[in-house]
Amino acid sequence: MEINQLVAFLAVADELHFGRAAERLHVAQPPLSRTIKQLETELGSRLLDRTTRSVKLTSSGRALIGPATEVLEALRRAEDAVRSADGGESGLVRIAFAGVSTHQLVARLARLVRSQRPGIQLDLSSQNFAQPAMTKLVQGDTDIAFGRWDVIPAEVASKVVSRDSLVIALPDTHRLAGARRLAIVQLAAEGFVSLPSYEGAVLPDRLRRLARDNGFVPSIVQVAPDTQTALALVSAEVGCHLTLASVAVNATDPHIVFIPLDDTTADVDLRAAWRRNDTNPAVKAVLHEVMNLDEAFRIQPSYE
Repeated sequence: MEINQLVAFLAVADELHFGRAAERLHVAQPPLSRTIKQLETELGSRLLDRTTRSVKLTSSGRALIGPATEVLEALRRAEDAVRSADGGESGLVRIAFAGVSTHQLVARLARLVRSQRPGIQLDLSSQNFAQPAMTKLVQGDTDIAFGRWDVIPAEVASKVVSRDSLVIALPDTHRLAGARRLAIVQLAAEGFVSLPSYEGAVLPDRLRRLARDNGFVPSIVQVAPDTQTALALVSAEVGCHLTLASVAVNATDPHIVFIPLDDTTADVDLRAAWRRNDTNPAVKAVLHEVMNLDEAFRIQPSYE
C-alpha cells in the first residue's frame, strides 16, 4: 500500500465521482482508476461499487476511510515536525547553569522560550559550580551553559548576559555592618566562610587575589558546599563571605547585610557559552532569545 493510493482513494471516496476526483488531484481519470484497482488488489477487497452512473463505497471502503485519513495526517505531522526542527521552532536544548545567581535568568529564559518558541523543550541541569557546566558543554553533554569562567576553551563562544560585582556578606551584628562600602583590607583580621576551591571556582579565586594584592592571607574558618549554606553560616555569625551583587539582590535573610567592595579584580560577570560548531537550529533559536532578554534584566546593576 502506497501513500498515493490512499490519497487517490480518499479523493474518490469524498467525491464519489472519478472525473471530479481526477480533476481535484490534477491527474487523468484512467491512471486514477488503475491506482484504485491496484489498491483493491493489494487489499484483496473491493472498495468501490462502480456503475456507469454512480460510485458507491462498499463496507470495506467505508472501513478504510478512517485509517487512511490517520495515515495521511501522521505523514503531514511528520513533515511539519521536520520543517519546524529545521527552522529552529522545535527540538530539545540542554542548558546547564551554576549557582543561585543564575536562577532568575534561567527562569526568565524558560518563560520566554515557552512563550515565543513553544515547540522547543528545555532540559535544565543545575550545577553548584561553573566548571562542571563548562566541562559538560565541551564534552557535548549540554548545549548552552551559564556561569562565570576565567578561561574559555577555544572551541567555545561566550557572551556576557548579566553584569555583576563583588560584595561582602556580614551578619547584621558585625561592627562594619553599617558601612556603605568596604575595602578588603578592612577585613584582613576577619574569618571568612568560603566556597570550595575547586578548579575554576571564581569566588575563592577572587578572595585569594584580593587578599594577596592587599598583603594578607584570608583566614578560612569554614568551607560551605554552596552559596545558600555559606549565607546561613554568615547569618549564624560564623564569619563573613565574599559573594556576588546578584546573590545579594535575591537574598531574604534579614540578619545578613551586603556591602559593596571598593576593590576591583577580574570580572565576575555571568556568561552564556555554547560550542562554536553547534549547528542545531533549536540551539541557535534559544541563543537568539538569550540575547534578546530585555536589557534591564540582562545587565545587573551593582548592589548598593
